[in-house]
Amino acid sequence: MLIDARGLGCPKPVMMAEEKLSKINEGIVTILVDNEASVKNLSRFASKNSIYSETEKVDNYWKVKLVKGYPCEIESSELEVKNSEFQEKKDIILIVGTDTMGKDEELGKVLMKGFFETMKVTKEIPHTIFFLNAGVKLTTVESDIVSILKDIETMGVEIYSCGTCLKHYNLESELKVGYRGTTNHIVEGIKDFRKVVWI
Repeated sequence: MLIDARGLGCPKPVMMAEEKLSKINEGIVTILVDNEASVKNLSRFASKNSIYSETEKVDNYWKVKLVKGYPCEIESSELEVKNSEFQEKKDIILIVGTDTMGKDEELGKVLMKGFFETMKVTKEIPHTIFFLNAGVKLTTVESDIVSILKDIETMGVEIYSCGTCLKHYNLESELKVGYRGTTNHIVEGIKDFRKVVWI
């Protein structure tokens, strides 16, 4: 069973895969996608649902194979370890929905920069930072903050920017730190993280 989800943003590829898999007891569903965010989300979906998955890069797109109901080559112990990565609660996901702090834009930009500088210096870092709405400007055109975020990323923080928001602001080609993300990160974050913090 083949699904061509190229050109579609998340969570659409995951929804299409879930719909096909829900109609079969066993079988193989192969999804074609053209962005890494979809690959990661499909792998997460598979792991959470104890479905074996394989990913293959082909030219400028990926084939993600999901196997339901068949005995697989992967050992059950390996699958348990793979799944445990998602079952274990992570610490904090920080969701940044603005490029300023507070109503005063000029002061807000100073405060936002200070916030990330303090995070970097004190090493009080979250597991993941997800930027959405005007917050995506911080990972693209706000060069002062981009450099700070790059340092924070090297400390082990996962950084994502909302793909829909990047498109809205015409910043898809301007992403300078982290990866393109989807609302799946927020929805799954409610369960996967011990704490969800919004600013």
